Amino acid sequence: MATLTFDLPDGSTESVDVVALLNAGYAGREQDEVQAHIKELAELGVPGPSTTPALYPVSPYLAAQSDEVFVQHNHTSGEAEWALVITDTGVLLTVACDHTDRALEVHGVAWSKNASPDILGRAAWRLEDVRDRLDDIQLRGYVGEGDNRELIQDSTLGALLTPDYWLDVLRERGLYSPGTVLISGTVSMKPGVDQFASYWSVELEDPATGNVIAAGYRVSEMPAPIG
Repeated sequence: MATLTFDLPDGSTESVDVVALLNAGYAGREQDEVQAHIKELAELGVPGPSTTPALYPVSPYLAAQSDEVFVQHNHTSGEAEWALVITDTGVLLTVACDHTDRALEVHGVAWSKNASPDILGRAAWRLEDVRDRLDDIQLRGYVGEGDNRELIQDSTLGALLTPDYWLDVLRERGLYSPGTVLISGTVSMKPGVDQFASYWSVELEDPATGNVIAAGYRVSEMPAPIG
């Protein structure tokens, strides 16, 4: 079982044992744009969902706060997202990066989500403290680091279905309980930027306060198998 620990703005920390991990997909607020994206993916061989938005269960131990992700080949990449973490005292909001196996994705999105971890930030905000300005919070993804860092995703939470939408889904499914983590789904990547990078980082920025929650990790390819 994965245990996550978050630093909160008031200086306190909160830990949670992850018992359920869920990845939302095709979760844009404008579903007409989502359908257009599904058609684009179909041309790449990625099977479309039977309904949108989608929700994929992921092995709970894949929720991680790590600086390194190990992969089997060079065709994997991250996705900038937010995450809800239900604790004994309420709901936390943090940044997340859903690292996905793109070669496996063409055989099944759910399979690809279980091939690599979901990396979460080490800091969080209480959802109730930012709920009134969620749509304005910035969500960004970067590839590379240092002088080679390049912006690949740049949007606001207003582009995605809201945390409250997903909390209602969790309640309907009996999953609203401490230890549940839900990852939001992602926003479009900028054309022309190579997503298959050796380093990924993501951030949430609250324009009202200037506070930023960030996470970043190196992507390390494992040795080739024998046999």
